[in-house]
Amino acid sequence: MISEPTEPVVVVDRLRKSFLRKGIQASRSVGEIVAVDDVSFEVPLAGSLAIVGESGSGKTTAARMIVGLERPTAGTITVAGRLRGSGRLTPSERKRRGREIQIVFQDPYLSLDPRQTVFKCLNEVLRLHFDWDGERRRHRISELLSQVGLHERFATQLPRAMSGGERQRVAIARALAAEPQVLVLDEAVSALDVSIQAQIINLLSDLRGQTSVAFVFISHNLAVVRQVSDDLIVMRNGKIVESGPTPTVLEAPKSEYTKALLAAVPGPGWRPPHRIASATSSANGDRPAPDGN
Repeated sequence: MISEPTEPVVVVDRLRKSFLRKGIQASRSVGEIVAVDDVSFEVPLAGSLAIVGESGSGKTTAARMIVGLERPTAGTITVAGRLRGSGRLTPSERKRRGREIQIVFQDPYLSLDPRQTVFKCLNEVLRLHFDWDGERRRHRISELLSQVGLHERFATQLPRAMSGGERQRVAIARALAAEPQVLVLDEAVSALDVSIQAQIINLLSDLRGQTSVAFVFISHNLAVVRQVSDDLIVMRNGKIVESGPTPTVLEAPKSEYTKALLAAVPGPGWRPPHRIASATSSANGDRPAPDGN
């Protein structure tokens, strides 16, 4: 028996976001800046989509619109079968949306309350979304910590007592505590050391096998999306310049911009050119040449 295809959990249709450009006088508008222009894509249930581009490409603005932190200028966003409106949300509507989609930000130290222990951070989310007694919440907190690779002892710690990678694991656990259908990760590993990045990427890969949550992974680095995404979108200047299955885009890119992004990914033994030049000049007893910027 052939199962029927499921509806996508995220549908973005012709999304656009523009900002007014202010003149010397703050009250006067002198034009607009288009951050996202005619962007459309879908994310299947339990699927994983990566949106990649350099700074200013529009990828983070698109992510913020998906989770409701920015309002689109035009276009529609549907999450979990519900069309996202632009009006004021009631408390119950906010709570429902929290069960649909969550976001993990780039800097976990800024997104976590420095005065809250890990236990209080996770317990707060569980109390908001579930009518559970204290014992069941404590059990769930232990499960969440184990799920992100942290020992139960971390429940009593404050963010300042943890490393960057440990804080990001807590941020992921907090997002998962609401049991969302979609998890948006906005540059979630870019602030971490390379070795810690690999650990978090492996964690996300494991979570994909353990849960049915769909991932929208925002990154400027094509090297980190291979393990965590099924499909890939490349954005430049607010527009999609290439899209398709992740292996296809990475192994046979069509856009010159995508090729340039791939060429910029550091390989084994890579060193920044200006450092190489400086080292060579110093060895020859010369002053380093200006970099031309």
